[in-house]
Amino acid sequence: MRKFVRPKVVVSRCLGFDHCRYNGGIISSPIVANLMEYVEFLPVCPEVEIGLGVPRDPLRIILENGEHRLIQSTSGRDVTEAMEAFCTDFLGSAGEIDGFILKYRSPSCGIKDVKVYQSATLKSAVIGKSSGYFGGAVLKAFPYLPVEDEGRLRNSRIKEHFMTRLFMLAAFRNVKSEGRMRDLVTFHSENKYLLMVYSQEELRKLGTIVANKEKKTFQELVSEYEKHLYSALSRPPKYTSSINVLMHAFGHFSEKLSSQEKALFFDWIQKYRDGKASLCPAISTIRSWAVRFQDQYLTNQTLFEPYPEGLMEVDHIDSHLRADLWE
Repeated sequence: MRKFVRPKVVVSRCLGFDHCRYNGGIISSPIVANLMEYVEFLPVCPEVEIGLGVPRDPLRIILENGEHRLIQSTSGRDVTEAMEAFCTDFLGSAGEIDGFILKYRSPSCGIKDVKVYQSATLKSAVIGKSSGYFGGAVLKAFPYLPVEDEGRLRNSRIKEHFMTRLFMLAAFRNVKSEGRMRDLVTFHSENKYLLMVYSQEELRKLGTIVANKEKKTFQELVSEYEKHLYSALSRPPKYTSSINVLMHAFGHFSEKLSSQEKALFFDWIQKYRDGKASLCPAISTIRSWAVRFQDQYLTNQTLFEPYPEGLMEVDHIDSHLRADLWE
């Protein structure tokens, strides 16, 4: 079983940490609750941090003289400059951060789909969408980190991409802090197949960096590696990439398997390609062969466990744990 570095994650405080919403409420977020055991959270409520009380008049973003302003809808109080100052101070002093989980559609924390109003009055029309002030500042300051809101993380593909990036970048942060070349080599070796799923082009560049033919210092090397690692993880992988990587792994065993075993594996791959099965059976088959044939290189690949097993959820629609609907 892999050992994971605990990611450092900034999270909206209202997501299970404090009754700090404008109405004194708190939001139940399953993804945040599940991560508690595995993540070092840094909760923050930008609205409370700039001196707004609980409960408080709700904020809204309005368009005024061609620019966005952050206004309390009832009192008309403008907190734009106070919020901008907080964002600058907080993000500039937060230290090493691996990711963010922010409140969905919040005028302060939202990262997208935040309503922009014509004016601060309650019946004012919505004239557009934007990011919240803090959420937008996060995206600008950390474009290379996993940043999501709890609404989008209900989507299984978005969540998987987020978790994969989060735990890989936390592991890389540990490599940087250790400052040893052998740790970088191990990191690259164990993540090779997962990085291959994300970007073969960036994987080749990362391999050249680790080879270090120019005899650069560790700091020079790790800085260059980091840029290409962020680039490799910047977009979710295509489903065809996962198939290609599994076929590549299959090559380790192709001469050791019976025709029936090969046929079963290819059948799972085809079912995945046709949308009739998840990738799990094919991955589990490769993993079992790695154990059976004592292929330590494949066994150590993060592809098989990109984040802690306790965070991997079964879809209850397909699970035997679902309630018996015929009763």
